[in-house]
Amino acid sequence: MRVIFMGTPDFAVPCLEHLVLNQYQVAAVYTQPDKPVGRGRSLVSPPLKRAAAAWKLPVMQPDSLKRAEVVAQMADFHPDAIVVFAYGQILPQSVLDIPACGCINIHPSLLPSFRGASPVAAAILAGDEFTGVSIMLMDKGLDSGPILARAQISISLHDTTGSLIAKLSLVAARLLHEVLVHWVRGELTPQPQNEAQATYCSSISKEEGDIDWHLSAVDIWRRVRAFNPWPGCYTRWQGKQLKIIEAVPLPEERALEAGQVVALTPTREGAKPAFGVYTGDGVLGVLKVQLEGTRAMSAADFLRGQREFIGALLS
Repeated sequence: MRVIFMGTPDFAVPCLEHLVLNQYQVAAVYTQPDKPVGRGRSLVSPPLKRAAAAWKLPVMQPDSLKRAEVVAQMADFHPDAIVVFAYGQILPQSVLDIPACGCINIHPSLLPSFRGASPVAAAILAGDEFTGVSIMLMDKGLDSGPILARAQISISLHDTTGSLIAKLSLVAARLLHEVLVHWVRGELTPQPQNEAQATYCSSISKEEGDIDWHLSAVDIWRRVRAFNPWPGCYTRWQGKQLKIIEAVPLPEERALEAGQVVALTPTREGAKPAFGVYTGDGVLGVLKVQLEGTRAMSAADFLRGQREFIGALLS
């Protein structure tokens, strides 16, 4: 079976490698163009490009799929199917029409919940106990095509977007192989999504990581997890950005101003954080931080070097 694989981030790599290891003929890998990064603005390749190069697969990086010559080149690969996982561009109808077995999209949510750009973070923000992977036939809508298969996993209280997408990428790789085998044999019947149950999530902006201490401790805790690794959750102290990397909500009655730092004792039941921050409802116990210009460290290590921090008001 000839396949074109389209994706960009590192969590798309396991699916590509699973295709290669299961002896699918990957005719080409499509990914986003290299981007300038850092102060030197040196070009950096997408993770999927580096993985494809390691397997000596042809790599294509068009800046748009709408140009006729790009579509013609893709058609010249004669794919039986096009597999898409977080590619980063919308596929026009001219591309959707190329493969005989259709374009197959891998989406890290239990569709029709959380269609869109940030489904893993959205599931954590919503406080969901479960999420999963959906594999569907693509249509011209946004993650709206009929479902070929789903797989569900639980969301642990310690999961971040980074850890959860890593788990989901492995689930997706195994599920993709099963789907392709049965789809080619005509053993799967695509199931239309229930539009009445559809929910959507947009891209996350850097500004969303700015902590509003008037939110509840539970809400902020979910944001700390959902926005890890990007954009991170942060506040300010003495004119510097302070990232809250790991935290836990504590059911304390509000006694101080939202944003005020308080010392925590190790005798609190189930709590190990060195300090907490009062919120609009409860205390956010902080386990790990990173002050601007320094390395990430435990909250206890941070306090040892910043003894005046207790009692401070974060903004």
